[in-house]
This record gives sequence, C-alpha cells and structure tokens, in this order.
Amino acid sequence: MYTIPGPVKYVREAGLLEEVGSYIKEFGDSALFIGGKTALSVVEMQVKKSLDAYKIENKGFEWYGGECSWTQVERLSQIVQDKKPQVIVAVGGGKAIDTVKAVAFAEKLPVLAIPTIAATCAAATPIAIMYDDEGTFTEISHRSKAPSLVLVDSDVIAKASYRFLVAGIGDTLAKWFESSASVKKSQPTALNRSAVKLANELYHLLLEKGPSAIETIKQGKVDQSVNDVIDSIILISGSVSGYGGDDCRTAAAHAIYSGLTIFPEVHDTYHGEIVAFGILSQLVLEGKSEEEIRELIAFYQKVELPYTLEDMAIKDLSADDWKRLGDVTVDIEDMANMPFAVTPDMVIHAVQGADQIGRKVKQQ
Repeated sequence: MYTIPGPVKYVREAGLLEEVGSYIKEFGDSALFIGGKTALSVVEMQVKKSLDAYKIENKGFEWYGGECSWTQVERLSQIVQDKKPQVIVAVGGGKAIDTVKAVAFAEKLPVLAIPTIAATCAAATPIAIMYDDEGTFTEISHRSKAPSLVLVDSDVIAKASYRFLVAGIGDTLAKWFESSASVKKSQPTALNRSAVKLANELYHLLLEKGPSAIETIKQGKVDQSVNDVIDSIILISGSVSGYGGDDCRTAAAHAIYSGLTIFPEVHDTYHGEIVAFGILSQLVLEGKSEEEIRELIAFYQKVELPYTLEDMAIKDLSADDWKRLGDVTVDIEDMANMPFAVTPDMVIHAVQGADQIGRKVKQQ
C-alpha cells in the first residue's frame, strides 16, 4: 500500500510572506524562486526582506515559462544546476507549481510552494499535469515531487482576481463527482471510503460557503468563508486524491477538460472553469436527470462558473471538430477511471447534452 495524503506541512495566515524566510530556513540556507511573472512580482519585495532578515542567500527569481511542459522543466533544471540552490520555491498557480514540482523531482531538491491564487490543489499533490508548449494536455506525470511545505498568505489570495477562486471551486467540486464514480471500480477500503466521504463534505461546504466567499473576495476582503474555501481548494481537495489514491482519481470531468484544450479559444478560460463544465458533461454521460444538472447549474450561476460552451468562447464546432474532441477525450487516461467503457460518440453526446441544457437555462 502506498499513499501520499498531501504536503508535510500547510500554513495559511494573513501576512505570512513577511515570515517566509523563517520557514525556508528549516530546509536550507539558499533558495531559488520559480513561478509566474505576476506571482513573482507580487511576492518579490516581501520575500527579499524576509530572506535578508533570516540570512538566506537569494538565488534569484525565474519565470517558469508559461506552460507546464517538459521543455520548460529541462530549461529550469539547467538553471537549478547552474545556481545550485538548497531549496526551490514554487510561486503562483497550478501550472507554475506543477512545473517546479517536476524540476524538484529531477534535481532531487526540497520544494516549497507559495500559491498566490486558490484555483487548484496543485500545491498539495505529488503529481504534475503536463502540457505541450502550446498548452494542450499531454499527460499526468508522477515524475513530480510533493511540496514539503505549503505557505498560503490569505492577503495575497484576496488581491488576486476573484475568478481564480471561482475556478478553484469548480475544480474542487469535481472531487465529489469524479471520486464517487471512479471508486465504483474498486473494493471498499478505509482509505477510499474516507476519501469519498471527504469529497462529499467538500461538495456541501462549497455549496454552503462558495457564494459568500466569492462576494467577500470581490471586495478584496477575507473572512472565515474565504478561509474555508481556500483550505478546501488547496489542501483538503489534494488530500482526497492522496487518501483515495488510484481508487479515487479524476475521471470524465477532467478528461473532457483535457479534450477541450485542443481548441485554442478555450485557453483564456481557467482550468477549474473548464472542469466545471466537464462535471455537467459527466453527469449527462452517467445518465443523470436534467433536473439534477439544472440544480448544479443554479449553483454555477451564483458563483459565475461557465455552463455552456459559449461561456468558454467555443462556438461553431464542425463535424470534424466534434469527432476530434471525442477521439482525443476517450484516450485521456482520466476517462479510464469511469466505471464503464466510454466511446467517442458518448463523449460527443455528453458535451452536446450539457451545452444544450445550459443554453436552455440561459433562455429562461
């Protein structure tokens, strides 16, 4: 049996960046920061002051490259070899953090994570979602290292666009719908049963606190609902995957997300937003009632998640586009976690069905 429930340590606190040096000091005396351009610019001033205060050598701030691709992992690995930091710190969103986790794995160095948005659980998982250099999904890689420490400054999260938190809610909702489907292929165990229960609790917590958290974050403020949603997205969601392991993996919702990334127009829509539409498609695939799907769409409307293809800028797909989507999606490894075989035609029917229900809701 092998399970990784999440990072060794998780800390969430307002103003945490001011003390980041004290946490890094536990792992080494020099640190290289790699992340998104905006993310690095947001944290750089406070981080430099804290590094100076704790006498940690600053090995610099490097852009991760814009895509979590093997090209960028190789480029950054060379930079790490040249600069020889004792610690690598990932800064930013999911793609940036996953890229650095892959670099840390390759270079056998401890990795710390500073998520500047609460949009995925990347900071609390040992896997990396890989793309090609153009942003099309390629694989789920285990050549990736779980962060030893996750540092979440809620003040930083609050200053980011509220859309990131919306996307995080979408991605985290999928834990319930996908784990409850994928676990059907496995024998019940203490781990997978606990994981599914945790995913269900996350689902209900987000239904309860999600709308309030979004309204609060729009004002640049943080309250308990925001803190609960942040913890749910970053830490607890990752723990579902950790405890559930291969029994509770991502399934059709993420496979459909990955399939939709073949369309360039969707690349301005965030991961969790696309996954949210993938959930609706998975529900159609599973034969759920239109009433149940409409109930979930009603929640999407409260937190501004997309529920039609047009919401994600996808319009006028040709017959060839639909065929390509179906063919690509069934080959995504996530789809194999569904408790029944899925064909390309089933994917097309599910995506079209979800979009049709969404469009009907808009017309009312």
